[in-house]
Amino acid sequence: MPVLTPLSDVLGARIDGLDVSEPLDASQQQWLANALHRHGFIVLKNQTLSAAQMVGFARQWGQPSPHVIDTFHHPQDPNILLLSNVFKDGQPTGLVDAGTYFHTDYSYLDDVARCTILHAQDVPPAPNGTRFANQAKAYADLSPRMKERIEGLVVKHHYGNRDDLNPQSRSVASVLNPDQVKKVNWVRHPLVKKHPFTGQPALYAVSGSSFGIEGMMDEPALALLRELAAHATQDKYCYTHNYENGDVIVWDNALLLHSAPLIDLTRPRTLWRVTVLYPSGH
Repeated sequence: MPVLTPLSDVLGARIDGLDVSEPLDASQQQWLANALHRHGFIVLKNQTLSAAQMVGFARQWGQPSPHVIDTFHHPQDPNILLLSNVFKDGQPTGLVDAGTYFHTDYSYLDDVARCTILHAQDVPPAPNGTRFANQAKAYADLSPRMKERIEGLVVKHHYGNRDDLNPQSRSVASVLNPDQVKKVNWVRHPLVKKHPFTGQPALYAVSGSSFGIEGMMDEPALALLRELAAHATQDKYCYTHNYENGDVIVWDNALLLHSAPLIDLTRPRTLWRVTVLYPSGH
């Protein structure tokens, strides 16, 4: 039987003794889903997955959706995005910086992501991990006055990091080429979303892709979003998971913000990533 160990009081759980290289049965899938919804992210230890096996595991959560940066899709399956700081013949083999600021994956799309899955292939010793912030706890702790103020607000999202638009910066969103730019447009999402499976309310993508609020001037809208982001990323809502080779991590994009590390280019770091959408009906 697999063993689940919570990683903190705020979020995160480690799972040992479960091999996800083969399809899981319905009870195993539900057990994992319950763990994800309860803990925000789960780390399955000591996995060795081929590209096909990783995408097969991802399909048990929802429909894989290839990243807009098609430059670094896995040669065996475009559903996998290569995250790597390794260069070969002077060219990058993967996406070097994958969001060093707090953000929510695919919040710049109409069809938002259910979860993101990473498989650590070659990572340096800690610290090397992703920092997560629990947005349900952050929402729950807001004052009644603030909850009333933000109820029903709709946020305007676009690909990018609203707080750093300099393409030369290490904290800018990964820069798109002209063809990739054409694939992203303005979209709108509620500022507070109920979790599609649990119904739990949470702040949604108040950092990163959120550039404005419908019906508000840009300056007060950004001020409100930044106030909420500062609240929602306090240490008391956060936990950082440092990767070990073989880790497979699944995180819940409806529940969390996350921030990738600022990569040390002198130490090899390669992970595979698949992001999946919600199953139909959610």
